[in-house]
Amino acid sequence: MLEVTHLSKSYTSGTQVYSVLKDVSLKVEKGEFVAVMGPSGSGKTTLLNCISCFIPYEEGKILLKDRNISHLEERELSKVRNRQMGFVFQDFMLLDGLTVFENICLPQIIARRPVVQMEEKARNICRLFGIEKIMDKYPAEISGGERQRTAVARALMNQPYVILADEPTGNLDSKSCRAVIDAFLQAKEEMGATIFMVTHDSFAASFCDRVIVLKDGQVYGELMRTGSRRAFMDQLLDTIRTLGGDRDDYE
Repeated sequence: MLEVTHLSKSYTSGTQVYSVLKDVSLKVEKGEFVAVMGPSGSGKTTLLNCISCFIPYEEGKILLKDRNISHLEERELSKVRNRQMGFVFQDFMLLDGLTVFENICLPQIIARRPVVQMEEKARNICRLFGIEKIMDKYPAEISGGERQRTAVARALMNQPYVILADEPTGNLDSKSCRAVIDAFLQAKEEMGATIFMVTHDSFAASFCDRVIVLKDGQVYGELMRTGSRRAFMDQLLDTIRTLGGDRDDYE
């Protein structure tokens, strides 16, 4: 569903060139829930921004459902982002002047979908994620967990090939964090969603099928969940200790 091959990205400051991503290759299959972890500065967010083509890169290819999106013109990229990618951000990115229901409808409004079909789909997704009781409220009137579940619901409106989530639990308490992870798991199980999540949170990552670990802009390793979630979390923490990073970077 999503494939990154030999991706390299650097930044230049004066005469200095800083390599952020170094020959990164990875693959996410349809219906997988995959996380990327790594110390601060390892290139996690840069990788996500390259995958969505928000920033340019020097080498490599991004394939979305076998289509190379690496060199598309901006107009075509906008269509890909709206119709084939869903985005969930740490700070929710909801529009304060729109209700929960209107925020969820937004991707289909942009895509100019029929109103009756759009509203029916939005109501169904609200019921699926248990937020039908807050549909008429505004973002300022609901909790952080409810805002993030609204963001997940919005990301699914156009049934994208992949959801790209950037630290989606970073600003949430433990209860709200679990509610958001449950929303991702529900999207995966009931809608066949493919989710690619960048996170510092070892608790959130322990619910994933796989975790790709970055260090210094390279793929350091890959961990597969084969047993219990608790055992997988312990495995992630062991990897953190091996990396020698600050534990706070991962929680």
